This record gives sequence, structure tokens and C-alpha cells, in this order.
Amino acid sequence: MLKWLIVLVATVVVVGLLQPRLGRLLAPGGLPGDLRFRFRGREYAFPFGSVIVFSLVAALIGWLL
Repeated sequence: MLKWLIVLVATVVVVGLLQPRLGRLLAPGGLPGDLRFRFRGREYAFPFGSVIVFSLVAALIGWLL
């Protein structure tokens, strides 16, 4: 249990430090399959492609651990 807690804390720290760079690089809504449109002055985003990619990456990480 302690091993998982250490991995979780380390992951949160690393992601927190890299968040500004990752936010620009992996901006949701920028991949093919992501829908973004404006309706009555509001912008709506449906990041279908981003969700699929992020889910596959999370599943791969979970499978490797």
C-alpha cells in the first residue's frame, strides 16, 4: 500500500511541475476528432479524440504497473 501511495504522490508532483508545458502541448480540443463550436455567443467543446488518447495512455500506464 505504501508503494502505491509513493507512486501517486510522485506522479502528482511531476505532473504539477510539468503542467504549464503539458497544457500547451496536449491542449484538449486540438486533436482530430475534437469538436468545438460557438452557439449564441458561447463556445462548446467536445474533446472526443483527446478523451480516447488520454484513456489509452492511462490504460497503458495502469497495465505496465
